[in-house]
Amino acid sequence: MASLTIRKLDEALKQQLRLRAAANGRSVEDEVRTILRASATVEPTQGIASRSLDADPARDRETRPKRVLLIIGGGIAAYKSLDLIRRLRERGYDTRVVMTKAAQQFVTPLSVGAVAGEHAHLDLFDPATEFDVGHIRLARDCDLIVVAPATADLMAKLAQGHADDLATAVLLATDRPILLAPAMNPLMWANAATRRNVAQLRADGIALIGPNAGEMAEAREAGIGRMAEPLEIVAAVTTRLTPRAQPLTGTHVIVTSGPTHEPIDPVRYIANRSSGKQGHAIAAAAAQAGAKVTLISGPVTIPDPPHMTIIRVESAREMRDAVERALPADVAIFAAAVADWRVASAGVQKIKKGIAGAPQLALVENPDILATVAQRINGRPQLVIGFAAETENVVANAQAKLARKHCDWIVANDVSAESGVMGGDSNTVHVVTNDAVDSWPPASKDEVARRLIARIADALAAQEE
Repeated sequence: MASLTIRKLDEALKQQLRLRAAANGRSVEDEVRTILRASATVEPTQGIASRSLDADPARDRETRPKRVLLIIGGGIAAYKSLDLIRRLRERGYDTRVVMTKAAQQFVTPLSVGAVAGEHAHLDLFDPATEFDVGHIRLARDCDLIVVAPATADLMAKLAQGHADDLATAVLLATDRPILLAPAMNPLMWANAATRRNVAQLRADGIALIGPNAGEMAEAREAGIGRMAEPLEIVAAVTTRLTPRAQPLTGTHVIVTSGPTHEPIDPVRYIANRSSGKQGHAIAAAAAQAGAKVTLISGPVTIPDPPHMTIIRVESAREMRDAVERALPADVAIFAAAVADWRVASAGVQKIKKGIAGAPQLALVENPDILATVAQRINGRPQLVIGFAAETENVVANAQAKLARKHCDWIVANDVSAESGVMGGDSNTVHVVTNDAVDSWPPASKDEVARRLIARIADALAAQEE
C-alpha cells in the first residue's frame, strides 16, 4: 500500500522522502509508515508535519519489534518454514519472507503470505518494489537474515558471492547478521565442495545452526543433513537478537591452533593430524565475547577467523617464540597439536634412498610450550589451559598431564580413528581441573568453543570477586 502511494507522488516529493529516509536510517517505505503512525496519534491541536518531523529515529529503532527476513531455499525442508514463520511471529518478530524460485516448488507463496501476514517477495525485477531498489531495502530493513532451508546450492552461491536472483542479491547486499539452517542429503553435506563452502561462510562471520542427524525425507536415507527444527532456529534467532554482554572485553586471550611441521629435509616433515578447527573455533568465540585475541596457528587449510591478530608458524620452536612475544595475556589456551619430537639435524637437501636402506633419524624433544607458560614466575596468565588428545584412558591421562604441566585446566578428548574428531566438525570433551572432571555431551566444535569461553569468563569473574 505504501509503495502504491509513493508511486503516485511527484518526483520532488519522492526525493524529499528518500533524503529523509536516508537521514533516519530507514527505507522510503518505512519512513512513510513512521509518518503515518505519527499522524495517527497526533493531538487535534498539533500539525501532522510538526509531529512527524520531531520523531526520534533512534527511539523508533529501540521500541519497534525486531525484524527477521526469512529466505526460504528450495528443499523439501521448506515445508517447515511455515511453522517457523508462525513461531517467529508468536514471539513478536516482524517477519518478512523471500522465496527462491525452487522454494516455490515445495510451498506456495500464497501459503507463506497467509502465515506471514504479508506477501512473499519473489522476483529481483519486481516493478512494484524495485523503483526504490527493493532488494536493498529488504537487505537493510531487518535485524537478522535467516536462511531456512539453506540448500547446498544457495550456500555455494553465498560463499562465492553470486547474486543472480532476489535471495542471493539480498544476501550479498546486506550488512546485517546472517543465520543459515542447512538442509540437504547427507552425501551433499559431506561433499568436499560443501565443506569448503561451509568453511568459507564461517570465516566470513556467517552463523550456522545444524544440520541435525536423523532420517531424511528420501526413503532409506539417514545421516547428517536434516534442517534444525523450527523451535531450535527460533531459539538461535532470540540468542542473536537479544543484546549480549561481552564478558571478555578488556582481556587478552592467546590461542594456539593446528599442527606443527618439524622438517626432516626440505620436502618431508613430522606432524600431527590436526585440522585446527577446534582451536580456530575457540579463538572466534573469544573474539565474539569481546576479547583481544592473538591466534598462533600452525599450517592449516581452514580460513582465518575474523577480528583478531593471526600469527602463522611452522615448527614448535616458532610457536613457542610467537607465544613468548604475544605475552602478557590474561588467558592462554593451548589447543595446538604440537609435535613432541623433531629431527636432531634436518637434511639441507632431500634425503635420497640408498643401498643401505632407510636413514637413521635421531629425534630430540621439542620445547614444552604449555608447561613453560604454566610454570612462569613472572607474567603467567590468570588461566593456562591445555588440551589432551588421547586414544585411550582419556580422563586418567588428562589428570596426569594436568599435574605434570602445572596448568589450570586440561580439555581432554578422544581422538582415536573411530571418534572422527581429527578433521571432523564435532567433539566430545572432558574439562579436567584439580577439583573435578566435567564431561560434556557431544557437540559441534563451535558449540564446544562457545561453552569453553563462557566457562573461562565465569572463572575470571570469580577470581575478581
